[in-house]
Formats: sequence, C-alpha cells, structure tokens
Amino acid sequence: KYHGFCFHSKACPTPFVAFGTCSWRQKTCCVDTTSNFHICKDEGGHCVPPEIKCPQEQLGLCPHKAWKCCKDV
Repeated sequence: KYHGFCFHSKACPTPFVAFGTCSWRQKTCCVDTTSNFHICKDEGGHCVPPEIKCPQEQLGLCPHKAWKCCKDV
C-alpha cells in the first residue's frame, strides 16, 4: 500500500510529487518520491477504469483508487 498526504497548496513540497486530489478536490494529494512507488503514467502505462479489460496489466499507481494500470489499451 502507498500513502499520500493532502496539502492545501497546489504544489507539493520536496521530496513529494503531486498525485491527484483529495478532500473533494480542495487539496493536492502528494506522494513521497523517496519511497518505492511507481506512477502508471511515468512507467509508460495508461490508467483505465475497472470495467475496461487490459491485455496486459503493469505495476503502477493511478490517481483514481479503483483504476488499474495497463501496458496497452
């Protein structure tokens, strides 16, 4: 599991990187870049809703909780 932190500002402090929003889009969700995490988009994947079937899933976080990271769509 990965944990983000909610900040009031639009920019995240170092070593955090913005990853979606929280609290009804009022805050920015920031994830610690020093932890071992992979953002789907940065890994070359595409975030898709759960109802879409991926030919090949890959490791990667998506801003929407239930979405999954697909290598190809």
